Amino acid sequence: MWSNAELGIDLGTANLLVYSKDKGIVLNEPSVVALNTETRDVLAVGAEAKSMVGKTPANIVAVRPLRDGVIADFDVTASMLRAVMKKASKQLGLSLRKPNVVVCAPSGSTSVERRAILDAVRSCGAKNVHIIEEPVAAAIGADLPVDEPVANVVVDIGGGTTEVAIISFGGVVSCNSVRIGGDKLDDAIIQHVRKSYNVLIGERTAEQIKMEIGYAPIEHEELTMEVRGRDLVNGLPKTITLHSTEIQQALSESLLQVLEAVRATLEDCPPELSGDIVDRGVMITGGGALLNGIQDWFSEEISVPVHLAPNPLESVAVGTGRSLKFIDKLQKATV
Repeated sequence: MWSNAELGIDLGTANLLVYSKDKGIVLNEPSVVALNTETRDVLAVGAEAKSMVGKTPANIVAVRPLRDGVIADFDVTASMLRAVMKKASKQLGLSLRKPNVVVCAPSGSTSVERRAILDAVRSCGAKNVHIIEEPVAAAIGADLPVDEPVANVVVDIGGGTTEVAIISFGGVVSCNSVRIGGDKLDDAIIQHVRKSYNVLIGERTAEQIKMEIGYAPIEHEELTMEVRGRDLVNGLPKTITLHSTEIQQALSESLLQVLEAVRATLEDCPPELSGDIVDRGVMITGGGALLNGIQDWFSEEISVPVHLAPNPLESVAVGTGRSLKFIDKLQKATV
């Protein structure tokens, strides 16, 4: 009876989500794996492994097997998927013998990268595996009518990549993918703190700073935040106070590249669909859509309405699961 359970997997650089058509999102865990370096055994996956980042002894490393939206370490990704499928089947209270799975891949990924994703999911015992393009999944998850002949513009700002696509009639009309996402923004914050204060902070601290006082390039009331790190001069712990304006400055270069991708995609748009975009606007989704002020900044820069997806973090996973309903039509459009 459960032999053909249907799952949608959002194999993200920062988070891995599993969606079931009956129960919605059943799992949302960081894409982090804790490994024993000597035996290559997987010790923890997800939130538990993320809490170990930067805090482990020499023989244990917490790694992220996906970089820039693609698989960087195949074996570790397969182990992570196995652990995640096990957890998901526990959540669903069923034995997932041979589920049908839809996984999303960045639209700019190569056939080799896609093959790696297919093989990793198949090695977990999936029966049929379909690949769907990430922006299409994000559009479906954000409740856009992707199978109608109208322009749906999606800007999906993920952990490793930002995907910008115009989707009409189930297929991608024009798209651009830049390998800039939440990770790049965290990195910009780490570099800024290092250069300006001679203090080294970790990835988790940088992410915290981005979420609390990170801003898109718009005017805002200045916020401050106390941050602890290691002084690079004397090696001792040090507390510094950061201001939202300097973090905004540190993030602006990466954000301008994202804007450039949005503009390039809109420039490629057929004139018939341009009219739709003026009326319907652009939908932003993905974790990066939660950055303070990004919606206002985009609408200022591209002069069309900009909407925030109802659940930006979950859009891709939800869309991936829902896409099973019209996978045939989507595959015709992508062939």
